[in-house]
Amino acid sequence: MRLAVFTKNNTNPAYAAARIGAERAAARYGAKVSHYVPQKADDVAQQIALIDEALAAKPDAFVFVPVHVSAVDAAIARVHAAGVPVVNFLNRLATGPYVTFVGSDDHALGREIAGYLARAMKGRGTLVLMEGMPGSITSAERMVGFREVLQAHPDIECLVTLAGEYQQVAGRRVMDAFLEKSRVQPDAVLAANDAMALGAIEALDARGLRPIVTGVNALPEAIEAIKRGTMLATADFDALKISCTATEAAIRHLRGEAVPREIILPVQIVDRSNHAQWDKPLEERECLPWEEATRHASSSA
Repeated sequence: MRLAVFTKNNTNPAYAAARIGAERAAARYGAKVSHYVPQKADDVAQQIALIDEALAAKPDAFVFVPVHVSAVDAAIARVHAAGVPVVNFLNRLATGPYVTFVGSDDHALGREIAGYLARAMKGRGTLVLMEGMPGSITSAERMVGFREVLQAHPDIECLVTLAGEYQQVAGRRVMDAFLEKSRVQPDAVLAANDAMALGAIEALDARGLRPIVTGVNALPEAIEAIKRGTMLATADFDALKISCTATEAAIRHLRGEAVPREIILPVQIVDRSNHAQWDKPLEERECLPWEEATRHASSSA
């Protein structure tokens, strides 16, 4: 079996983790993986060109993350027309059909980590929100969850929402620009991913500021920051586990097995009290057994 695996960029560590997960699951079943990654991060035109390139190679299935919720619809329609099954993971496609979607409940994830931060702030203070790439459904859903929690805590003031593009360099740049312009010292930072949170910490640390910071992804670098005390917590949106499960779903489908219509992995908050199981390099983290990953999945197709 030959699988075409699509991720959004080479700069976000979560997608590096996703590629590791795909390789690991494929190796377990003797399948082959070809990776298709835009050289310019999250570039729609490049991903469309890569879709056509992959189609020409005649893979048995696509394991696919769209760079935009709907901008690649026409290209994906060509994949369907060619009879190549698609397993969608991490970011939902706007249209189907696809074999299954594998991901996390980003709305719930946003609410959980924002609620954790609000409790740590004792329900009052100032914070900075950091959102990801425009058009990213994960960022949009997490921000909805963030704002729902903030509406329930009127004594927490959101100073600004910064667009950190899901990148550490961009996260540092926009936080640095905000601090330079506003001269405000926020009590907390609520970031939609770890990379932006880590970039924000760099900008804050350069000014000797130590607000409470939370992220999303449970990347090894975030776990190190939690151990150092520079990050309070992160949420386990584990792209490696999700990609492992998505790749296994594609393989099981190709073998004629029924797979769930949707597989949503549970939300877990990671802090100093429970970080040990995440305190290892991505290469050493484990895929979830199929039975565990699909325990609460929706009905089979």
